[in-house]
Formats: sequence, C-alpha cells, structure tokens
Amino acid sequence: MTPSTPGSPAWVDLGTADPVDAERFYTRLFGWTADVAGDYTTFLLNGRAVAGAGPLYGVGQPTAWSTYIGTDDADGVAARVAASGGKVLVPPFDVQDQGRMAAFLDPGGAPFSVWEPGTMRGAELFDVPGALTWNELNTRDLDASMGFYRAVFGWQFRNSSMSGIPYVVAKVHETPVCGIQPMLAEEWHDDVGPHWTVYFAVPDCDAATDRALTLGGSIVRPPTTLPIGRYAVLADAQGGWFAVLAGRPS
Repeated sequence: MTPSTPGSPAWVDLGTADPVDAERFYTRLFGWTADVAGDYTTFLLNGRAVAGAGPLYGVGQPTAWSTYIGTDDADGVAARVAASGGKVLVPPFDVQDQGRMAAFLDPGGAPFSVWEPGTMRGAELFDVPGALTWNELNTRDLDASMGFYRAVFGWQFRNSSMSGIPYVVAKVHETPVCGIQPMLAEEWHDDVGPHWTVYFAVPDCDAATDRALTLGGSIVRPPTTLPIGRYAVLADAQGGWFAVLAGRPS
C-alpha cells in the first residue's frame, strides 16, 4: 500500500469521545508516540506518521475509525459520489497546506473520506507491526457497493473467499488495495450498519488481543485463523472498533 496511488487507502484516523484516553490506549498497544497539535493527534511509529485521532464533533456520534482513500481530485470524487447514489457529508475543503479532504456516505450508509495530499502525503508506513495493513468494507449489498466504488474510484474486483464466506478484493491497476465483505444475517446484528474496518499489523494476534483487554478494550470477534493469517476485531476503551492481523492480506 502507498498513499501516492489514487484509489488506495492513504490514511486512517479515530474520532473519539476521549482523546486523552485514546492516546493512552493506542500508544501502549502499538508502541506509538503521539504528536499533539491543537485538537488533533498524529500517531507516530519510529518517528513516522501511521494514524491520527481527534475529538468528536457531532452530538451522539460514536467513537470510530475512519478510512481515507487517496485521490488527486477531491472535488471530482465528490461529484461522482453524488452522481452514483452516495451522500456528501462534508464537501471538499483545504486543511491548511497539508491537503484537501471530504467525507461521504456510500449508498449503503458506510462512512468514508478522501485525502488529496498537499504537504502531508498520508501514512508513511504500511504493512509492518503497528501500521495500517488492510481496510475492509462490510456491506449489506455487495453488488451495489461494487458498482458504487467502481464508479467513484475505478476499482476492479476479484472474487475471493475467507473460510467459505464470500469476499471481494478491490484492485487499482491490478494491485489489491482493500476488501469488501457481505454482512451475512447470521453473522451481524441488525443494529450494526455498513462500515469500514481498519486493520493494523501485529506480530502476534493473541498477544495483541490480551494486551488490548488489559488496557480496557474488549473483543468484538475473537482471534480467528484464516488462510491469510490470524486476526481479531477489537474495541478500544471508548468502543471504537478496529482489527489486528498477524499475516498478510491478499
């Protein structure tokens, strides 16, 4: 993964009800350090940016991780989102000289954002322990989601399978960039809406899960072995979901 390729996930950040406690939780879990500027925190791994965090701005908004997909034209993405059945939540705007961003809902209701880089290119590390390694859309309408993201980002798709569960890998120029998984009724409660999940690489999934529990987190999906490795879905102390993966996505 690289933030320099439009259509690839470029950045992730956490909107949290308690930024101070989020800093405590994630720095101790992943070995990050925190660079705080105003109300925004950039998490660093070995001095290189890997993720961010900031406060919640909407009343009743849950703590959650956001996926930012890289683009060289945030305004063009916003136009395609609107034309393809999505919703523009926050129109494109400049973040000083760092870049340009916008926030959207896809037609199924899953929130996502885009990042058009300026002086800040995006994450500086991928696919090493403590860094982003995969992003995954969980959707209740696989075909509609594929059509939407194809129209907006030009993604191609490859059908796959995770232990018999249907799975689609999205590609940019034949390079896998993220996954799309249908939310099967027997696997997901009705009150869980479509959403993007961020995956951080770890050397040992079970050890990371145990560490998250000691820090006040909880288990959403317990450690499970797949052909790509061993993963778990966890929640931080404020309820923000994320996944850890010991292995390599494909």
